[in-house]
Amino acid sequence: MNQATLSPFISYPKQAAFGRVLPKNKIYEHSGAAPSVREMFVRQVEQIVWQYKLAPETINLASKPGVPELQIFAIQLKTPALNHEVLRCIDGAVQFPIIFELTFEEKTQVVAAFKRPSESDSNRWVVSDYFSNQWMPTDGERVAMPLALDLGVLYEQLLQRLIPLTLRQNEALAELVTRFERLRVKENEVQKITSKLAKEKQFNRKVEINAQLRAIRQELENLTN
Repeated sequence: MNQATLSPFISYPKQAAFGRVLPKNKIYEHSGAAPSVREMFVRQVEQIVWQYKLAPETINLASKPGVPELQIFAIQLKTPALNHEVLRCIDGAVQFPIIFELTFEEKTQVVAAFKRPSESDSNRWVVSDYFSNQWMPTDGERVAMPLALDLGVLYEQLLQRLIPLTLRQNEALAELVTRFERLRVKENEVQKITSKLAKEKQFNRKVEINAQLRAIRQELENLTN
């Protein structure tokens, strides 16, 4: 089954509840955010709550390299959309992987990036593009937290629910993320070439552009199948 078809709305264990409000200014000051990002915090974010702390001492799952703990942050929004630079700023300030739950007008969306320590600098974290599900009613049904042997596996299972690609046999999470990022790049290329084709008047150039379009669409098919 495609993990992305599984609900990302999880009923996290009560013993992992943390419930601490995080001051917005402390986050962007700690991360050294640019003035434009600080303005996004003020304009788009109402409140940030450190909702759950999934750790060996709270849910009895062993930590793994890169996933010593897993945090669940609830963000109440002032606006219907949140710039991902805000999430990137929070990820930069908190040295653990994070699953975000954004809420606006009784709708909730789960968002997360694949976050891992840098291979060249263990004190620096590498953050992928962000993945998300569709907005859903905040009071909708939540599913049980998936079974896992350790926090690393749990993190992978939660992230896979947000990535709309089927995990291939023997494909690691990092490979799935890379494949999805390549897919996004190719989708953008298709949009640009399609727009270029619509504006082109010369028949010979149209033939050339159509050939480019077919090649990229074949790459898209290879990435999704």
